[in-house]
Amino acid sequence: MEKAELTGLSTQHLSFVTPNRQLHRHCVDSFHALTQAALSSGFTLTIASSFRDFERQLMIWNNKFNGIRPILGEDGQPLNTDDMSEIDKIHAIMRWSALPGGSRHHWGTDLDVYASNALPENTALQLEPWEYNTGHQASFSLWLQKNAQKHGFFFPYKADRKGVAIEPWHLSHKAQSSLFMTKLTPDVLLDSWENIELAGKDTIIKHIDTLFVRYITNINKE
Repeated sequence: MEKAELTGLSTQHLSFVTPNRQLHRHCVDSFHALTQAALSSGFTLTIASSFRDFERQLMIWNNKFNGIRPILGEDGQPLNTDDMSEIDKIHAIMRWSALPGGSRHHWGTDLDVYASNALPENTALQLEPWEYNTGHQASFSLWLQKNAQKHGFFFPYKADRKGVAIEPWHLSHKAQSSLFMTKLTPDVLLDSWENIELAGKDTIIKHIDTLFVRYITNINKE
């Protein structure tokens, strides 16, 4: 496993599962089995996000840090970041968005899913907890919780462990993602940032060990 695969700088480990979505080649069969099981239960399992490369994650991060995109608070509403310190801003961003190089989506093992046939007409998917708890994705979410594990997937952000916020739509292929997790280290991240413009880089580097534990390794492993 190369560092480029760990940090979203390579696509050689991926295969297309739809014309626009890629997963790790060792996760494809599991995904198709899960999709077929969902269809048999009346749900059209659809990918909202799967592989995301380093450059895309870097753009998301820099736009949030620099105020081009909003940073959301615990209530899902935009925060006023004018008086926030850099480290407080970093923590606020990491509740919802990973550092470039540190996203599980780089691996092709993780994906955000929804039932497209349960999405009301003329309604855009928000990927917000209410949709899966009591909204249009609630029935699909219950089905997913009961069936994802049968096909090798788990929910890394099932519970609020004070790291990444709860994401009931986020699935991870357990066997393959576990291999990636054993290889990812703070030093791998530091190497990936060596020659790039990463907003807040100095503060991130200063706190990298704490951030790594709280937001990257601190997951639900069931």
